[in-house]
Amino acid sequence: MTVALAPQFRARVRFEEPMSRHTSWHVGGPAQMFFTPENRTELAAFLRALPPDVPVYWVGLGSNLLVRDGGLRGVVVCTHGTFDRLERISETSVYCEAGVACARIARQCVRWGLGPAEFFAGIPGTLGGALAMNAGAFGGETWRHVLEVETIDRQGREHRREAAEYRVSYRHVEPPAEGEWFLAARLRFEKRAAEGDGEVRELLERRRATQPIGAWSCGSVFVNPPGDHAARLIEASGLKGCASGGASVSTKHANFIVNDGNATASDIESLIQTVRDTVAREHGVTLHTEVRIVGEAR
Repeated sequence: MTVALAPQFRARVRFEEPMSRHTSWHVGGPAQMFFTPENRTELAAFLRALPPDVPVYWVGLGSNLLVRDGGLRGVVVCTHGTFDRLERISETSVYCEAGVACARIARQCVRWGLGPAEFFAGIPGTLGGALAMNAGAFGGETWRHVLEVETIDRQGREHRREAAEYRVSYRHVEPPAEGEWFLAARLRFEKRAAEGDGEVRELLERRRATQPIGAWSCGSVFVNPPGDHAARLIEASGLKGCASGGASVSTKHANFIVNDGNATASDIESLIQTVRDTVAREHGVTLHTEVRIVGEAR
């Protein structure tokens, strides 16, 4: 891949950047180009400068992403730390950019007396990723609160779209047009008494009690099948603790795969396949991954 970079981009682009530094599994080969835009204007100019055949990937906290050991051909755009505006714009709505961590949304909305927003504390990524997959936790889902979104396309053009333009279901979002990425959203909540961070702390305590918080994982690996839970099926298949290289199925929550410290992306992907094959054989249920798997094998 050959891309002629304008001088203003060079300080914000890293070449052959290890994606293990940018994913919560701490695995993944290098991205050919890793770009952290300073603002939307710079992002738009950068996208316009890219040849149309160069793949573009987006990453926030890297919590729902498995990058294979051979890395990514193309460009990775990092939103976290750049698109971080979060503000209240009316009595019941907030404006939030794609790089804002979901846990921050939860805490701030509770302080503002807006809810139910505390469920965002259970989503380990940023709003951009939550919008892309309709992420949820503790019975709440992202798109139940979306009024409109702002997106950007390959030509650097920004769009404003109503929530009704998207077809949304459990952990799935179908956009009205291909080749657009989320920049921000306007979210709607209900007014209620501000109670500090007590509710968020309570949910985080429940999460710590039932999930391997602190371990290197991506959160839930598999989507819950209709009428059941992936964790129940995996545990019933005797897979808790099952390992492949340095990766293992968590003994605390069966829908988590953890990197024990020296796993490769290949170890994790192999274990994902083992879990899918075993659950299909034992229960006749095909599990579908919630995590996005990208890149090339080594």
